[in-house]
Parts: sequence; structure tokens; C-alpha cells
Amino acid sequence: MLPLQDITVITLEHAIAAPFCTRQLADLGARVIKIERPGVGDFARGYDERVRGLSSHFVWVNRSKESLALDIKSPQSAEVMDRLLAKADVLVQNLAPGAAARLGLSFDALHERFPGLIVCDISGYGNDGPYRDKKAYDLLIQSESGFLSVTGGPDEPAKAGCSIADIAAGMYAYTNILAALLQRQKTGQGRHIDVSMLESMAEWMSYPLYYSFEGAQPPARSGASHATIYPYGPFAAGDGKTVMLGLQNEREWQVFCEKVLLQPELASDPRFSSNSKRSADRIELRNIILQVFSTLTVQDVISRLDEARIANAQMNTMTDLWQHPQLKARGRWASVDSPAGQLPALLPPGVASKEDAQMAAIPALGQHTDAILQELGITKLV
Repeated sequence: MLPLQDITVITLEHAIAAPFCTRQLADLGARVIKIERPGVGDFARGYDERVRGLSSHFVWVNRSKESLALDIKSPQSAEVMDRLLAKADVLVQNLAPGAAARLGLSFDALHERFPGLIVCDISGYGNDGPYRDKKAYDLLIQSESGFLSVTGGPDEPAKAGCSIADIAAGMYAYTNILAALLQRQKTGQGRHIDVSMLESMAEWMSYPLYYSFEGAQPPARSGASHATIYPYGPFAAGDGKTVMLGLQNEREWQVFCEKVLLQPELASDPRFSSNSKRSADRIELRNIILQVFSTLTVQDVISRLDEARIANAQMNTMTDLWQHPQLKARGRWASVDSPAGQLPALLPPGVASKEDAQMAAIPALGQHTDAILQELGITKLV
């Protein structure tokens, strides 16, 4: 039995944050009923057509769900929602600010009738405060949270290449729902969860936030290099390929000089005798490292780094990741059905095998409408 096999989740969701949350609940065995606008559905279905005609975003976060096509503004939808929520454990929504409350789907409106129901609202800024009604998208929250101020190169900020603010909010919604389910076992009561993308990203700003404590200078934007630890980042080898390496302490710096650069005297050079000095003089040190690496292939560099037990990685592309030998060796790939046929899908992190997770199909729009309505005792929608 999967951990959430007896849990039912109703979700009014679109884009990434809420769908990522509910997909992870589905991974653990929950039944997730995704309510979509008839004829259109979750607008993420139309972001692109990169996966055999399906959207890359939608494929990623919507497996193992049932799709119910329902106009939630229609008069009949109230009856459908009441019957669904009577059977449900969790309601998740990331509609536009205030939309769920206007539809009578706030925690306060539902709690008396459904005392065990957990209601999770995911929004850009939260359910109150001066920013409550502002629309929020991933890039906007990356900006508002200060993420862009510390990401990119010296001359220009850069966004994260994936939807990091959506992912952060989805993760906190997921973990809070799991905690609420545990709490309900003790109290019998559901509770309200209010997750904001801004607060999720503010938490993830971690050391840059505290590095700037009491008005101190924030870490500089430093591209793919670490802003405050050096050498830590990308370095080109003589064959034009790039290796990523990272040193964490003085012992590793000494070994790096001896076994990788083959310049043991550099370890005691007063210009580089501490991390703060190496970071401050990183341009000169970088030139020394690149001069050595220019005589080697990237595999030569990696061999030296591995022998010295210095952390390193290759600068992989998405094509490389699809073929990554570690993922293959650990059996991390499974497959799921979809309207476009069988598609590869990664097992959830922490799950040992495909038998330990629900890896069911990505639904077509409205695929389960008739079956769900029949289950609820409703013959058809007007």
C-alpha cells in the first residue's frame, strides 16, 4: 500500500506550483482529481508541443491525475463540488487572487460543512497584506524576492532556467499538506494552509539574505562561479570543454595545488592563503588555473580532481542528462502512459523502485469526467 493510497485530493490548479504539489501527492498514492475548464483546460497544456505534441510543462507535473472538465462558475458546479468535497481529504487551489473565496471555496466557507478538509491556497503573495491582489508569475517572484539581484553576471541579472519560485511554493504546499494530514490523525480537524511564492523564495534566499545582514554589501553576481568561495565554478580545459569544480576548505586548497595544478608552492602564496583572499584575487588565480588546464583535456582535469578527491562535475546539457549513466545505473527511469503514448518519467527522489510510487497516466482534458460524475450520482452536466 502506498502512503497516501486512501487520500483524495481535489485541485483547482494551473501552471506549475499547485500541479507540482499535487503530482507529488499522487506519486505517494493519493487520488488527485484535477478540475479543468471545459474545452481549454489548464493553460499549461498550451505552453508548447515539445513532447510528441504535448506541453513539456504539463507532462512534467500532471501524471497520475484524473481530469474532470467542469465550469466552476456554472450553477450546477456547486452540487458537483459539494459531492466531491464530501469525499475529499484535501482541496488545493492556485486560482487568481480572491477567486476561490468568491466561489465559496475558502477554508472559512467550507470548514463547518467539511471539518476534516484540509484547504491549501497557493498564491504569489498570500491571502492578506498589501500585495494580496497582485498577479504573480515565476519570473516576477524571482525578481520580487531578490533572487535576480544575486543571480547572473556582473553586468546583467539572469533568471533561473527552471520555474524555481513555482517549484519552491509547490514543495512547501506539499510538505505542509503532509504535516496537516498527520495533525488531522490526532485532532480529526482539517486546517488552512496559506503558501505564498514570495515567502517560499525568501526562505530559499538562504545565505545571501544573511550575508547582507544589517545593510552589508550583498554577494556579487558571479555567473556560474560561487560568489564568496573560490575556486568554485566553471573552468575551461584545453579541448574547449568545461569542468565545474569546488573547493571547501584549506586542506582541499593545499591538495588542489599539489595534485591538480602541480604547483605545491602556490598553497602558501600569501595572495591565496585564505578563502577570502582567493575570492578577492580570483581573476589572477583564475588565470593561473586556466593556464594549467589549457594543456589538458577535460577528462585529464577530471582524473586529477578525482584522484585528489576534489569535488567536480561535468557541464552537462539536457541531452547529457537524458543519458546520464548514474540515473541509468540506479534505475531511475520509468514510463507513464499519455495521450501521446508511453513517455519516460523519472521516479520521485527517495523512491526505491516503480512499485513504491504511483506512476499512472497523464490525462487528456476531461478524460475522467463521465466516470467521476457517475460516481457522484450525477448523470450529466448541463
